[in-house]
Amino acid sequence: MSSTTLRQRIADGEFILAPGVFEMLSAKLADRLGFKALYMTGYGISASHLGLPDAGLATFTDMVGRARIIAEGTRTPLIADADTGYGGLLNVRHTVRGYEAAGVQAIQIEDQEAPKKCGHTPDRRVIALADMARKIEVALEARRSEDTLIIARTDARAALGLDEAIRRAQAYRHAGADVIFVEAPESEAEFERVAREVDAPLLANMVPTGKSPMLSADRLRSLGFRIAIYPSAAMAAACAAMDRAYRYLLDHGSLVGATHEMFDMRQLHELCGFPEVWDFERRHPES
Repeated sequence: MSSTTLRQRIADGEFILAPGVFEMLSAKLADRLGFKALYMTGYGISASHLGLPDAGLATFTDMVGRARIIAEGTRTPLIADADTGYGGLLNVRHTVRGYEAAGVQAIQIEDQEAPKKCGHTPDRRVIALADMARKIEVALEARRSEDTLIIARTDARAALGLDEAIRRAQAYRHAGADVIFVEAPESEAEFERVAREVDAPLLANMVPTGKSPMLSADRLRSLGFRIAIYPSAAMAAACAAMDRAYRYLLDHGSLVGATHEMFDMRQLHELCGFPEVWDFERRHPES
């Protein structure tokens, strides 16, 4: 794991670009490229691990187990989706302690009612502002290290409008959240207003073909955002690539002549860690 914490990076004024990772191949690929953080996407974990939509069906156990595997297998600081904290205040405490023990550096908790839904789908509803503020207070109390960041997300924009989303964002910062995440502003002007009216380190969620416009890192940085996550960056590309490969195999009965880009076995071996296994076996041959 990196010795430079996300808290330090934010304090130093760095802009953090975090690609979504959803299993270990995506995590290993992103980890070796030099990103300042990785983002464990709830949508991606629910889809890749369970084959289910991001609709409150993945449990704490599902998510913390994946977080531990990803954190242990990478060096880059990990931001992880923790949905609503998986229940009431006691559940929030358990979630924060579990994620922190798993190696997560930033824990994202949202103000949706259960069952929660992906932030770029319709019909999301939120709990009372005061109830979410208490969740934030419990999350802060539960963490064992001050370096662990609590990211407070509000989904109020969809059901209650931008004014209420901003009011909640301000309240969640006042409750002590380290980073504020207003989900799914619907125009660049809305991003501008969030940045202008919420005095906190801000996170932007960039989802191609989602509810928000795609803004560049330079534009987000100029507005005052400190983190940009791209949850579907690898997942969407991987699904398209796998679909092409499977269709070619079905149509041709082999991969001979396939023109889609593929890793060769050397690249796969390297990504999976076989060179380390082979080195170990050379140094410690079985008798």
